[in-house]
Amino acid sequence: MNAPLPDVPDVRVVGLPQLTSGFDLVHRLDLSLHLKVHGPLEPMAGERLAELAEAVSLNGRGGAGFPFATKLRAVARSAIRRGVRPVVVVNGSEGEPACRKDTVLLCRAPHLVLDGALLAAEALGARGLVVAVTRDSTEASVREALAERGLSDRRGRGLRARVVRTPERMVSGEASAVIRAVNGGPPLPPGRRTRASDAGVGGAPTLLSNAETFAQLAVAARLGPHRYGHTGLTDEPGTLLLTVSGSAVRPAVLEVPSGVPLRYVLELCGAPPLAQGVLSGGYHGAWLDAATAHGAIVSRQALATAGGALGAGALLPLGPGTCPLGESLRVVNWLAAETAGQCGPCRLGLPAAAAGLAEVLGGGGATALEALRQVAQAVRGRGACKHPDGSVRFLQSALQAFTDDLAAHVLGGGCGRPTLGVLPLPAPGHPAHRVRGVPSGEKLAVDWTLCEGHGLCAGLVPQLIRMGPDGFPALADTAIPLHLRGNARRAVRRCPALALRLEGAPAEQEPPMGRALPRGR
Repeated sequence: MNAPLPDVPDVRVVGLPQLTSGFDLVHRLDLSLHLKVHGPLEPMAGERLAELAEAVSLNGRGGAGFPFATKLRAVARSAIRRGVRPVVVVNGSEGEPACRKDTVLLCRAPHLVLDGALLAAEALGARGLVVAVTRDSTEASVREALAERGLSDRRGRGLRARVVRTPERMVSGEASAVIRAVNGGPPLPPGRRTRASDAGVGGAPTLLSNAETFAQLAVAARLGPHRYGHTGLTDEPGTLLLTVSGSAVRPAVLEVPSGVPLRYVLELCGAPPLAQGVLSGGYHGAWLDAATAHGAIVSRQALATAGGALGAGALLPLGPGTCPLGESLRVVNWLAAETAGQCGPCRLGLPAAAAGLAEVLGGGGATALEALRQVAQAVRGRGACKHPDGSVRFLQSALQAFTDDLAAHVLGGGCGRPTLGVLPLPAPGHPAHRVRGVPSGEKLAVDWTLCEGHGLCAGLVPQLIRMGPDGFPALADTAIPLHLRGNARRAVRRCPALALRLEGAPAEQEPPMGRALPRGR
């Protein structure tokens, strides 16, 4: 089973480095060496900076891909209209287990990220700069970089800068969750959609982008649009940072020009030559089948056209020796446990989807597959944040990419391959497991010799149990989130047939692989 990715994996480069310049010299570029490698950076007026971002087609590199120039102008307009100085936030909250590109930048080239953030802050006349991070390594590197520049959160300074620590969770890296955490609230999406450009940190207009976006801005400001456009595709110039793991024998973060063949990137990291498929964009992305992945190129538009996604820049090839749907179930279980617990599609729908996929893989047949598709369709487009949509996109793409394996599970006895666990997930005992919404270390089980199908348990904890088409409960094969542990224990106590029980799953054990429980009376 693959170990979780290290904080700072190996770094490789295709072509000439831009973001990773100097990485061959030292592990971390301090301010002095950063200036020797990249040179000084001149300030720019706000509209000129927006025009630069527009000229190089700079979109956000955190997943959504929103045009940076549009965001910059929206913050500037809001600040002028309200007469309030804005805030700039660097989102380094990389809580997805398959992503490390922002962590690499903040640990090895923090001043390049700060260059872009400070360039935007000066152009906007910002009063504050916040860098949100998830790991000890990134926090230490950013604090050291701020100190090297003489930046702090002390009053009386023109620009106050600080570091905010967020949990290493999928939902905590969402933009609204980061702003909520910076404001002192829980690091979860607020459940209502608000524009950070209107009211973000402290109610002020806020420019928020991820670390790579600000680093790209700093590179473009030094090179200018003409030289920047010499690398990569005409409509998506420059380079991209990618995290490659999965079945690759040499997981790494790569800097590549846009337009490079996907198969070449995977070969550099030792991916299997006959991969079953490639997950593009991370755990909120989409699977590409083997044939599509072989002919794809790496760019936002090209991957989207192929049915994939650039997303957060994660690429995970899957070797032939593991069950692709079993691998997907491990991730779906984790995504269900990552719920913010603030809306029905996330709190109820994702555990139901995990239970449905487990039922399909356990021999539930065509009826179970149809029920799973109905659950996924009901979740999509109804969440209070992006987590339900991203999770269902991952699930539905797995069903579409691995049709032969799906048919083997639905019509026969399965594909015959084990689930090796090559898609990285947080290590057992990881600090994230102590956060609300993640597994408690217990799960529900049914003694089928006693169960009489009363259905009381499904009413008490619908997030984890639903009634199957045969009139008996179907359980989500995942650990109970901490915030549902009380309801689960209540369901156990109230079961009239004494058929429901809690089973301990100590933190040092791996999460369940999605093997369905036997069904019966």
